[in-house]
Amino acid sequence: MIEIPRDRHATPATPDTPAPAPQDGPYEPEAVEQAWYRYWETGGFFHADPDAVTEGGKTPFVIPMPPPNVTGRLHMGHGLQDTVQDLLIRYKRMQGFEALWIPGMDHAGIATQNVVERQLKKDGVDRKAIGREAFLEHVWAWKEQYGDIILQQKRRLGDSCDWRYERFTMDDGLSRAVQEVFVTLHEQGLVYRGEYLVNWDPDNQTVISNEEVDNVERPGHLWTVRYPVVDEAGAPTGGYIDIATTRPETIPADTAVAVHPEDPRFTDLIGQRVRVPTTDRTVPVIADDSIKMDFGAGALKVTPGHSEVDWEIGKRHDLPTLSIMNLDGTLNDEAGPYAGLDRKQAKTQIVADLDAAGQLIKTEDYTVTTPISSRSKAVIEPLLSPQWYVSMQPLADKALAVVEDGTVTFHPSRWANEYRRWLDDIRDWPISRQLWWGHRIPVWYPVDADGVRDEEAFVVSVDSPGPGYEQDEDVLDTWFSSWLWPFATLGWPSETAALKAFYPGSVLVSGYDILFFWIARMIMAGTHFTGQAPFTDVFITGMIKDKQGRWMSKSLGNGIDPLDMIETYGADAVRYTLAKLCAQGQDIKLDPAAFEGGRNFANKLWNASRVFGRFVERDDAGRPTEDLRRERAFADLDLSERWLLTRLEETVRDVTEALDKYRISEAAQLAYDFVWRDFCDWYLEVSKAPHGETPDRETLALSVEVFEQILQLLHPFMPFVTEELWWTLRPRQAGDALIAADWPAPAADETDAQAAATFATVQDVVTAIRQVRAQYNVPPSQAVRAVCRIGDAATAQALDGAREYVERLAGLSDLVIGADLEAPAASAAVVVGAHTVYVPLEGMIDLDVERARLRREIEGKRGFLGGVERKLRNEAFTSRAPQAVVAKERQKAADASAEIAALEASLAELG
Repeated sequence: MIEIPRDRHATPATPDTPAPAPQDGPYEPEAVEQAWYRYWETGGFFHADPDAVTEGGKTPFVIPMPPPNVTGRLHMGHGLQDTVQDLLIRYKRMQGFEALWIPGMDHAGIATQNVVERQLKKDGVDRKAIGREAFLEHVWAWKEQYGDIILQQKRRLGDSCDWRYERFTMDDGLSRAVQEVFVTLHEQGLVYRGEYLVNWDPDNQTVISNEEVDNVERPGHLWTVRYPVVDEAGAPTGGYIDIATTRPETIPADTAVAVHPEDPRFTDLIGQRVRVPTTDRTVPVIADDSIKMDFGAGALKVTPGHSEVDWEIGKRHDLPTLSIMNLDGTLNDEAGPYAGLDRKQAKTQIVADLDAAGQLIKTEDYTVTTPISSRSKAVIEPLLSPQWYVSMQPLADKALAVVEDGTVTFHPSRWANEYRRWLDDIRDWPISRQLWWGHRIPVWYPVDADGVRDEEAFVVSVDSPGPGYEQDEDVLDTWFSSWLWPFATLGWPSETAALKAFYPGSVLVSGYDILFFWIARMIMAGTHFTGQAPFTDVFITGMIKDKQGRWMSKSLGNGIDPLDMIETYGADAVRYTLAKLCAQGQDIKLDPAAFEGGRNFANKLWNASRVFGRFVERDDAGRPTEDLRRERAFADLDLSERWLLTRLEETVRDVTEALDKYRISEAAQLAYDFVWRDFCDWYLEVSKAPHGETPDRETLALSVEVFEQILQLLHPFMPFVTEELWWTLRPRQAGDALIAADWPAPAADETDAQAAATFATVQDVVTAIRQVRAQYNVPPSQAVRAVCRIGDAATAQALDGAREYVERLAGLSDLVIGADLEAPAASAAVVVGAHTVYVPLEGMIDLDVERARLRREIEGKRGFLGGVERKLRNEAFTSRAPQAVVAKERQKAADASAEIAALEASLAELG
């Protein structure tokens, strides 16, 4: 039974807050990150309390972490998905949800066994020589020493999991759940034992599922081989059939030659026999509709023991099945003279023997689709083998239903189609693995006094039936435990408080590479064993590739270590960059230089706090002693302040909506735009007191108020720097951490659309004047004149009331504003929508240069307008495109025409 002790749900005594980092230098991530993480973890800020849900009525929000392999190290895929999960859990925690992020690790059967086995070999120890029990002791010792490295690395990234719920798929409780599931499925007739053709990995010497096989195209050959026709006595008749094969090494296992029943070349041969080359055996010529008459010579050698296609043909025609492969990929005694050779050697020798016997007709270059083990990279060998299977269709039907009825929603939605496609064509799942490390199959066989086991009289039971029984040697597929992850981690099948409070969960964040391995199977298991889907949303992230769009791999040497990036740029920079790149449905081409943008943003935030923060009264330790609060009502604020609060309300609303819809990149960009452009580039400049004087208390209070909400807004993206700065704004009590603060709420009563529109015009005009200054290298100290022809009288009047902002920010000595103004002679003109800003250039610039610039801009606008007009003249576009799209193009044409007219007028005025 898995349960979190009741007395651990209480929030521990909050430790002392970390000492403040120096505020008079650049932001140094290493000075704050680990200190704040220890504070959060030891202070219980990650904890989720089941009683708060079941007794307190709080709404749960639960994310099951995709458990990384116990052998794993943090890579960029983890970095991306952990960033998204932690962002969502922090966001929901701030919104007041009882937020639980369940961490843990997967035992990774094949990978872990391989790691430990290689380690033992270096020490001169053979796994088989020491036996199963001793080997497993070595695996557990390795796990204790190395197994949690990746979880410590996740802490470096800032993962705010409730580590009390940390689970390992080989824990006692999870192991018991796995065994219960196997037994239950067997009782329901959904687990069975059968002998079928399987995907055999000869390197790991275990079966693997279809989903673990990668079909890779490789250069190979197509050999055409002649099979002589024989009479009833086995003597050659002089006739023959040519077949084409890419696998001559399997010829000794042939049990028929198949042709299409309507192929006129072979009509008379159907029912006769041919001799299998390299052997003394004869096999029948059969007719089967599946044969492609246009492939090779039109005939197929049928090898049911080594081909899935041939296995199906063999079942239809009741053919015998020969298996000539040993488990290690060498040929066995059934292969006659080739016994003992490995597959590659056998192929070479058989081709040589066919050539010597005159039976090799031709050899052609041919691209072969080769099945490769996704784990060992060995070429898969189809082998006939008894295995344990799960009958998947009944489970798939339930998993399809919860997507069809909207219980589970995929983001992006297109992945639901891939999910349906796989479930519609699902095959039974071979779940037994020929390994030692893993969940032992709970099947017991009676053994007589001579040690002979009765394979047919097995007992399926969690516990041994008693003396005289021995357990199946195989273990279960690793995915057979992880498909139970969302509910087994909470104590299922016991009715724990955690299970009652936190199942079903809320969202799964994962890559599309395990859509079938894990995501679909979790939905199957959840719906089947609990009656509820394990989560309501599935957010499928893109995959991270290098900047050239290639998969990262050791062989290419193009991997990017997230820990190296954290050391160089800081965890906040890594997190924010990955979030900003996480656009729905898109893979990410990652250049390490991209993290510089995240670092710059963290520095911008740090420096912004110092612009006004240096005026906040502090004690000797650097903590604020003055709790600044705004006293002025919204209506009494000046234009820039009402604009700023309006933009803040819009940003909070839009970021909240984007996060609720898993539009992570959009949310990151919206927050960035407000912080960098609106707050830092505009408001801090507007509100700055002249000559470095101390700003008035109300201005300082508003700056603190807005910056505090900025930190709340950015905390899920950049938890470390925001937590550090949070403590520099106001006096805080011991537990008043930003991680526990409320998510900022949109303040609809503190918005002013007119003020926002007026200040937007101020920004446009100031930007236009600054463009002219920059173009003509006019120093900031040199005052200039400007004339603003505004598109309508109401806007002109509003701008006139805000002229102080324009004059100060643009460095003007004179400003004329109006709706019907004449353009001054010899002026630089900048068109901004319906407005035109003129800066008289007489005596300030070379007028010929300005004329040339205007002509270039006019030419560029004309080219743009021409492209839009061609699109609008295209009847296919105007008749088929949505009307809103067509209307948008027409507006583009109208705007471009107006801008061209204004530019031409400016050029004419220069003479």
